[in-house]
Amino acid sequence: MSESVQPLPNGLQKPLERFYEYLRSEKGLSLHTQRNYKQQLETMAQHLLSMGLKDWTQVDAAWVRQLASKGMREGMKPSSLATRLSSLRSFFDFLILRGELSANPAKGVSAPRKKRPLPKNLDVDEVGQLLEVTDDDPLSIRDRAMMELMYGAGLRLAEMVGVNVKDVSLFSGELRVVGKGDKERKVPFSGLAKEWVGKWLKVRSGLAKPDEKALFVSKLGVRISHRNVQKRMAEWGQKQAVASHISPHKLRHSFATHMLESSNNLRAVQELLGHENISTTQIYTHLDFQHLAQVYDQAHPRAKKK
Repeated sequence: MSESVQPLPNGLQKPLERFYEYLRSEKGLSLHTQRNYKQQLETMAQHLLSMGLKDWTQVDAAWVRQLASKGMREGMKPSSLATRLSSLRSFFDFLILRGELSANPAKGVSAPRKKRPLPKNLDVDEVGQLLEVTDDDPLSIRDRAMMELMYGAGLRLAEMVGVNVKDVSLFSGELRVVGKGDKERKVPFSGLAKEWVGKWLKVRSGLAKPDEKALFVSKLGVRISHRNVQKRMAEWGQKQAVASHISPHKLRHSFATHMLESSNNLRAVQELLGHENISTTQIYTHLDFQHLAQVYDQAHPRAKKK
């Protein structure tokens, strides 16, 4: 139930009015942002009044945390709560600028991060069903090679699209990829991924333009686009009658899940995926490439041909 709106005392109302004028005349914020700030600040002022506060100078960090907690209890989305705290920080910065406050009590209070649920992974049988592509035209060979490599090496979509022919060593089963932040790493790939990349390389020249460096190209002969990869994988999921929607990230997530289930080696999988930090905040531990390759060959369900 919403709180009844009461007239605000001057100690709460007058600073707000000066702040609104400041936003209009000096900050040049959009009307939408101004309205959002005003709505959030008025709501917080009403709550402070209900708790017996009559002046913004009485607000400390504990009060700000209480305001944030109140929003969470009311079911506010993390993005809305972030706007609430942002408006409060801006308002207190304004009061500091005017010499009415000495410190910003909202500086150290942050909204909870919006949770991003990971896509559900495919089980090993579903992956097998998806990758049982028997068509032998060049585009089908390319698509199976992309899916085998995505699942076989746990690549990000951008990493796979960015791979050039010179980055692939079929002999040693190594792949050079450039990940987030332009960080380069080597990943092992073998078994069916290696076999199908080899098959693709044999027919690639029939599609690729002579000067094209990309490993995977579209039917126009140039580097394949992110959208094209997503579209083709989704279509193969339907064609192979896989119940789940197929996306590049789902194959990467399946790689990570299956590797962790088989190896129980969190740090090795972390390095294979190119993650800078481990989710449990453990210190990043570098593993040499030979060890990564060994973990990969022992654990990945498609590393060895049956």
